[in-house]
Amino acid sequence: MTKDDEDDDEAGPPGLPAGTPFYMTPTGHAALEAELKRLWTEERPKVVEVVSWAAGLGDRSENADYQYGKRRLREIDRRVRFLRKRLERVQVVDPAAQTKRGQVFFGATVTYAREDDREVTVTIVGVDEADSGAGRISWVSPVARALLGARVGDLVKLRTPQGTEAIEVVEIRYPPAGTSPM
Repeated sequence: MTKDDEDDDEAGPPGLPAGTPFYMTPTGHAALEAELKRLWTEERPKVVEVVSWAAGLGDRSENADYQYGKRRLREIDRRVRFLRKRLERVQVVDPAAQTKRGQVFFGATVTYAREDDREVTVTIVGVDEADSGAGRISWVSPVARALLGARVGDLVKLRTPQGTEAIEVVEIRYPPAGTSPM
């Protein structure tokens, strides 16, 4: 991890003040924990074994297995450090527990109408869970920030590279109470 990466992690989500929590759904949190466990208990030991074997062959300067293995170990260790730091600071928010279901908050699935009458459905999730192709947008994205706090029927202004667009909230959904989101 470079110094810049560490500074970015400490600063919180992009565009927000330092110390802003990393909100995440229970599903996203479980996925990060599973990745950390897989890297630490499965992938890293295998790579260490290959590096140890390759180191025993002698000349390391021209040993591709050794060179690749050491590089892969650095990548794994960097990701493990990132995941551990992120998991220390994450604030898990269960959308199913939301009581104000008539308003857009973290974890909501929102359908909104654009000015050209196209309807778009997105789910507002944590920074590490965002996947625009799957309709999951980060809570710090411009669309999510415009929608947060809105109610069905509200017109909100969305700043785009082409200018400001008014979008209308058509529907707000949360997972049923007691269920796992997404």
